[in-house]
Amino acid sequence: MIQAGSLGIPYAPVIGLAGTDLYRRRDDVTITPNPFDPEEHTVVVRALNPDVAIFHATKVDRSGNALLRWHPDNEDLQVARASRRVIVTAEEVVDQVSPYDSGGVFLPTINVTAVVHAPGGAHPTGVNGYYELDREHVLEYQRCSVSDELFRSFLDKYVFGVTEEEYAHRYGRAPVKV
Repeated sequence: MIQAGSLGIPYAPVIGLAGTDLYRRRDDVTITPNPFDPEEHTVVVRALNPDVAIFHATKVDRSGNALLRWHPDNEDLQVARASRRVIVTAEEVVDQVSPYDSGGVFLPTINVTAVVHAPGGAHPTGVNGYYELDREHVLEYQRCSVSDELFRSFLDKYVFGVTEEEYAHRYGRAPVKV
């Protein structure tokens, strides 16, 4: 769905969904005859174009070029291209980010709407070379995500009524300056 959205096409065939009943439960998935072989049926998904995508980068320059954190299943560039607006938060603002920089996925300025300098902004996840994963915080999130009541208590503790400065000081990082 994201791939179709990033390509600017309205839908895409998804062979991997053949034989499933997903199309019976979702209005963005359907099964249709293959236009090249009417005897065969193909699962087709509607393109997905998010209104906003937010990414956290290791580095960004003032032009909006960003070096996003790399991970094995990275689809960040496709998500950025499919989205109507893209906000990049970053550990560092530098003079220049190049597609030849190593250690991440290059996101060009043409795909970026806004940039925010946000050191520590990936917390509680980690950023290689900056800070480690906050394992206890992630485990607490997982424990609280099993019920609405527990999750609400998690949000009350870490999100609602907590300023950025309070959160930053709690975890030993500089507060974000916007």
